[in-house]
Amino acid sequence: MSRGQLQNLTEPMYYLLLAMLKPRHGYDAMQFIQAATGGRVRIGAGTMYALLARFEKEKILTPAAEEGRRKIYQLTPRGKELLDGEVRRLRTLLADAERIEKEARQDENG
Repeated sequence: MSRGQLQNLTEPMYYLLLAMLKPRHGYDAMQFIQAATGGRVRIGAGTMYALLARFEKEKILTPAAEEGRRKIYQLTPRGKELLDGEVRRLRTLLADAERIEKEARQDENG
């Protein structure tokens, strides 16, 4: 999944990659995401396991271990690169918004 193919990550994708900064299984990642977002983002089991399968196929995540029937996944270098790129993109969007809002306030007051 190159940056060109995936222009923006959905919130579930983004938070799943953040969750996988530490090796986790799917249910653990679901709980982490819900807690990290104060319940704002909840990923159902079907979505979670579809994303895990897609990210594994795309070599964004790789299985690190197994605990019984649970696969523990970790980010690959490609996955880390994708996450880092998304964080940069979001920071750029936020910086643009802050600059534009500041300019608009100055125009109103100036």
